[in-house]
Amino acid sequence: MRNPKFTRLSALMLALLMVFSLVALSGCGKSDQAKPKRDYILIGRVNPATGPLAGFGVGTPYIEEQAIEAINKDGGIYIAEYGKKVPIKLITVDSESNPTKASEAANKLILQDKVDLIISASTVDTVNPVSAAAERHKIPCISVDAPGEAWLSGGPYKWSFHAFWKSSSQADVYIDTWDLLATNKKVGILAPNDPEGMALSQVIKEKAAARGYTVVDPGRFPMGTKDYTAIVNQFKNEGVDIIVGVMITPDFATAWKQFHQQGYVPKVVTMAKALLFPTDVAALGGDLGVGLTTEVWWTPMNPYKSSLTGQTSAELAKSWTEALGNKQPTSPMGYKHALMEITIDVLKRAQSLDREKLREAIKATNLDTLVGHIQYDNQNFSETKLVAGQWKKGTAWPWDTIVVSNKKAPEIPLSSEPMFYIPGSK
Repeated sequence: MRNPKFTRLSALMLALLMVFSLVALSGCGKSDQAKPKRDYILIGRVNPATGPLAGFGVGTPYIEEQAIEAINKDGGIYIAEYGKKVPIKLITVDSESNPTKASEAANKLILQDKVDLIISASTVDTVNPVSAAAERHKIPCISVDAPGEAWLSGGPYKWSFHAFWKSSSQADVYIDTWDLLATNKKVGILAPNDPEGMALSQVIKEKAAARGYTVVDPGRFPMGTKDYTAIVNQFKNEGVDIIVGVMITPDFATAWKQFHQQGYVPKVVTMAKALLFPTDVAALGGDLGVGLTTEVWWTPMNPYKSSLTGQTSAELAKSWTEALGNKQPTSPMGYKHALMEITIDVLKRAQSLDREKLREAIKATNLDTLVGHIQYDNQNFSETKLVAGQWKKGTAWPWDTIVVSNKKAPEIPLSSEPMFYIPGSK
């Protein structure tokens, strides 16, 4: 027969053990949230280092690491969970200029590397898949460098925040540019069936018509199209003086050469994305890039300063040129630095790696950066400014951009040279 006292004692001990176990488990859960698992802040960066968008990736990770070093040299950022300043570390993964790869890269950074924050840039092909992954996994995400409408089409967003210009503002800048030259005001749209092509073509049709232009639209086509004969003939037959669109560089190069092969050179060509970089313009061959126009988001002449270092656009551009092996400064470089300005400002204000606190800090951003003022609206979007530029043969560099229209951002200075017709146009 069992001893009643022993049975009661055993039951009491078992009950106490269960209570202690529950308390311990509860404490472990709190500890996982309250105590850091590493002694640094880990930021994940998705970047197109290879593929057709590689021009956007130039400067990464150097520019980001340069900004991080400005903070780490003083010990990093104070984080309450650590009770001290801790340094920032950056992991960069190549998207290979592929939306699917960009999504996979974001998932790896979030699930395997367990980053505290994820950042991205370089067109909707990179930004939208990364933002979608951040929403899915409920992790704060900051991005730049993709037209607003195309990014917003993937929303609504809770965890992702974006800063850039909108296609509607881009269209205004383009039309302001066309107004500088005498044309028949017939505009042909040359754009693929991707989100940027759909967004730009729609807004051009609306805004150009409202400002007295006739729009000729042959419709959208797949990226990678090799034969543009039908489109060229339609534009030629309808007497189009102005071509506008948004294409990747290899596709535009194919199309532009076919325009010339068929003896049709319009007076004005304004092309987003494809003409952003001097290397892309040079790749057209010979003088085929002379006179082509595109948007300009940032130049060394911009009047804004870095909130991190106090350096001017010109000073930072000079430092990048020297550090990157005499690379010519490009618009995305300014945005890469601004992306780090925003990220570091958020971490400073949050003083935490708690995802919800980081998200709230991003929402409250009110910051002057190298690309202008950043303040997010109720859609988690902040619009930035842009001007229009025209390509010409350079002196310091083989190719250079002159700023020909700044009506949307008069604080950005115009070049001394006026806009001109594309050579060979009639």
